[in-house]
Amino acid sequence: MDNSLLQRLTRRTIGYLPYFIGFIILYFSNTFSHFVSVNALLQILLFLLVVCIPAYFTNRMSYVDIGWPWGLVLIGVLVLVLGDGYWLRRYIVGGMYLFAGLRMGVMAVFFLTKGHLNKELKRYQFQRRRWKKGGYTNDTLSLQYEIMVQCFANVTILVMPALLQAFNPQASLSILEICGYVLWLVAFIMEHVADTQKNNFLKQAKLDNNRGKCCNVGLWKYTRHPNYFAEWMVWNALILSSISSLMYYYSMENLVIWIGLAAALLFVSRIMYVTLVYYTGAVPSEFYSVRKRPEYEEYQQTTNMFFPGKPKLS
Repeated sequence: MDNSLLQRLTRRTIGYLPYFIGFIILYFSNTFSHFVSVNALLQILLFLLVVCIPAYFTNRMSYVDIGWPWGLVLIGVLVLVLGDGYWLRRYIVGGMYLFAGLRMGVMAVFFLTKGHLNKELKRYQFQRRRWKKGGYTNDTLSLQYEIMVQCFANVTILVMPALLQAFNPQASLSILEICGYVLWLVAFIMEHVADTQKNNFLKQAKLDNNRGKCCNVGLWKYTRHPNYFAEWMVWNALILSSISSLMYYYSMENLVIWIGLAAALLFVSRIMYVTLVYYTGAVPSEFYSVRKRPEYEEYQQTTNMFFPGKPKLS
């Protein structure tokens, strides 16, 4: 085995490592082993049927946009069915996962029925550039590898806020939880407003026969990706609302397991930031926007990429 092949295999093995560790932590906990086993089985089955098999036959990764949000819906359902914590907390966090997942999942199914997934989405076309740069020449294997990264995230890391809250029996909501729920609602509304503003802008640009124009209205004046920033804040709000539940398990779990739970909860913010900025979010989007819209380079100079801020002079 040559060194370059060994390096590629090592990189991809390390890519799965956080999810493997997350699964071990949850499986050997005193509280979550049954839930994580059921969730793992159902998430893998969901991704196999909805993403892996269609991707194999079409050589397109865009089906992740269906599997991932419906995986969130599945987490919400499992929280309501298997969770045995305080009913109000369980209903709130389960509803948050259901609502967010259905919003994206229903839209993805709509795009599928309208034929928008008959060709690879730009962000997944960008992945092929990364594979080529990294020396990965087998697109079929790369597709399945990337798809299962998304699946394992739903199995272990992204499920953490739901798990911690769904099994917490404390019969009252803390200030941190209430603040987290309010922040989640604000961020969710911001994401919806940003998407609506851009859709309206694109419709008007189409009517004006000016499709190459750059959207810089509303929230888009303060960040080039307000929808991605808001989505990141949705997950940060879930983390904030989970801190009180995490502290409850300090006396219920082995110290090593508890430290693992805390690290996995904080890792939610990291994994979503990397995804929304570098992996399938801002960076891939801007790679194509610069080529498609003449004004976009100036927009990059005057507007922050991710974190909102005051517009700058060109």
